[in-house]
Amino acid sequence: MESMQILGNSSTDASGQRKIVVGPSTISLAVMVTVFLIAVIFAANQNDVIGWLVVIISLGWLLLSLFLVLGLRRGAKKVNETIQRTTADMAPRAQTAPSQTTIYSEADRTRDLKLDHSFKIVQVQSGVIKQYLDGGTPEAREMVDRAIETIEITASNARDMMKGSTSSKNSQGGSEPLSGDIIS
Repeated sequence: MESMQILGNSSTDASGQRKIVVGPSTISLAVMVTVFLIAVIFAANQNDVIGWLVVIISLGWLLLSLFLVLGLRRGAKKVNETIQRTTADMAPRAQTAPSQTTIYSEADRTRDLKLDHSFKIVQVQSGVIKQYLDGGTPEAREMVDRAIETIEITASNARDMMKGSTSSKNSQGGSEPLSGDIIS
């Protein structure tokens, strides 16, 4: 099986000799060197300040492109080595580890959302109890009683939604959700 070679790198062919693969980065560096050499020739022929400024500017662009090409090659090599090392490290684990993929159905997601809502109702009602618990008026006592009733209904309904909950039956003996006034 043949492996792919990165453009612009030197590689070894089947006979063991190194060959240079010409890629976009090699072509861009060749263009920048050509621009620099032409600028030097024109500046030397005319021997004026503007020509030498063009030489300096083209040299700057040549150095910048050289820095970018070499930096990107070095970075690509490190990324490739990291990917190969990670792949080699993960291969034995993937073969020996059992599949740990868990698939949740839409029904499970819906049940979890309903349970989350039930717990929020209980939290709100516990706040109502805390607020009205110390109130000595009959209205405060009625609010506390209604909040406790709401918590009992919500807890019973939530237990019925949970998987494997066969012991949660309402007062009539059925598994129908309880009904009543919910105070929010």
